[in-house]
Parts: sequence; structure tokens; C-alpha cells
Amino acid sequence: MITVSVVSHGHGSMVVRLAEQLLSLPQVSSIIVTLNIPEELELPRDRRVHVIRNAVPQGFGANHNAAFLLCDSPFYCVANPDIEIVGNPFPSLLQVLQDSDAAMVAPLVRGAKGQLEDSWRRYPSPLSLGLKIIGLHDGTYPGATLEAIFEPDWVAGMFLLFTAEDYRAVEGFDESFFLYYEDVDICARLHGRGRKVIGCSQAVVVHKAQRASRRDRRHFRYHLISVWQYFVCDWRRIFPAVLRRRARALNRIDQGERFGRSG
Repeated sequence: MITVSVVSHGHGSMVVRLAEQLLSLPQVSSIIVTLNIPEELELPRDRRVHVIRNAVPQGFGANHNAAFLLCDSPFYCVANPDIEIVGNPFPSLLQVLQDSDAAMVAPLVRGAKGQLEDSWRRYPSPLSLGLKIIGLHDGTYPGATLEAIFEPDWVAGMFLLFTAEDYRAVEGFDESFFLYYEDVDICARLHGRGRKVIGCSQAVVVHKAQRASRRDRRHFRYHLISVWQYFVCDWRRIFPAVLRRRARALNRIDQGERFGRSG
């Protein structure tokens, strides 16, 4: 039912552990592990596990798009190798996709010490990024996780469950983003098509964050390049997405008012 794509960039035992955890879940029909650099992993010997070995390292989006070519299931999950499954998130996530007719749903993400991670976020702007740098704005929604389901602007790409139909309709991730902001971009394009992106607090995964962009100059450079690319090239995607979301919200309000008056 669900094809899961995991990309390893020397993550070793993390990938092995995640594969073992995923194989224990009945909804997982296939796991595609992409080795972005040469490494030997003792992955479980299971017909559901498929390995792609890259001759040359590829970006986040390119790797997951290549894995999607092997997807023959109705749902496609993109998972970071540093995710840990602490309970089966898929029943709740699949139920949300069915009930809300959404394109993509993501679980609540907690850190290794149980802290809530900022995975459901507002669209970034130059102002919000400036405020974030000085510690005055983090782009999150206070109180959002108190709701069973929530519609954020975008969801960080640690663990995303798409309908394969919607992933195919937007042609997957934009591969021009090598690393970072491809998750913002794909959510914007889904919204631009009038499709929903949902956060589900009834499903939880643990993210043992690497935060490479905060420690490594090369990753920090990738981050800066993606930020520049997003703001220079992608407003053509964000504006339609914001307008469609606003129209949908106003429509819900209007329907609620009409319902109230009729009652």
C-alpha cells in the first residue's frame, strides 16, 4: 500500500534500523533505499527492500524522484534516515488522507529528547527570515498541535506521506533545489493546484536531527543558495498558492455563515 523512500548519505546503522522498523508495519509494501555515496549496509533480506546505488551523489529531490519511478503503490512516503518509528503512524495518516481528500499528510515530529520540532510552518518571507535570525520569529503556528489535524503552509521534509497521484501530478520535487527548500516548494505547488497539505498530531515520529546546515559550511552554503533560489524564482508559485488557500478559507467562512443563518 505504501512505498517508502529513504536516502542514505553515509547514515549507516540509522538506515538499517529505520528499514527494520518500517518492515514491521503492515502498510509498508516497499522500501527503496538510495545510497547517495558508496557504503555497505547490512539491510534486512526482504523482497520489499530495494537498493539504488548512485554513481554520482544527487540532491534530495532528484533521489526521491528517482525512487518514485519504482513506486507501484497508491501512497508514497519520503522519510529521512534519522527518523525513528516509535509507533505505527500510518493508520492515522492514511485515515486523514481519506477523510480530508488531501494530497499530503505529515505526522507530529518530536526530537530525541521528546521536544516538539517545528515541522509545520508558515511560508518564509524575507522579513520572517530576518526576524528568525535575531530570534523574534520561528515561522511556526502556536497551538497548532493541539488540533487533531491542521493545515499549515508547508511541512518540513523529514517524513511526508503523499498520494502517488498527487506526487505524480506535480512531477515530484523540483530537482533544481539540490538541498533545502524543496519541501517548501512542493507544498506551494500542491496548494497552487488547490490541494491540501495536512499535519496530523495523532501520528508521531522521532527525528534524531543532524542539523548539518548549522555545523557544516558546505551545507550552510546549500541552504543559502536554496533560500536565494526560492525567493528569486519561486514567488510565481507562492502567490497562486497563497491566493488559492485564502479563497478556500473565505469559502469555508462563507459556508459557515450561511449555515448559521439558515439554522
